Amino acid sequence: VQLQAFGGGLVQPGGSLRLSCAAAGFNFRLNTMNWYRQAPGKQREFVADITSAHSTNYADSVKGRFTISRDNIKRTVFLQMNNLKPEDTAVYYCKTMYRDRHYWGRGTQVTVSS
Repeated sequence: VQLQAFGGGLVQPGGSLRLSCAAAGFNFRLNTMNWYRQAPGKQREFVADITSAHSTNYADSVKGRFTISRDNIKRTVFLQMNNLKPEDTAVYYCKTMYRDRHYWGRGTQVTVSS
């Protein structure tokens, strides 16, 4: 299983970024895909997930601002982040479970600052 997140960067408050996570090594269309984030000095926290049926869940802190989606043909999950706030600054990770194991991709840094 391989997961690679990319698309992070530096953005001003109120700006937008779109993260992508490319997946390989498992039947992508059958798996729930997750986004997590970890801010400096804090524990990793759930951001959003999307099931194989495209049902979605979001952390309260990002509802209405972030949108998770997936493209099963491209084996990629996306996180569209709008109206970004300084508190969204973190390393963002994609995650999935396969055969009862959690797999994490290498994270991508998102920094929201003026």
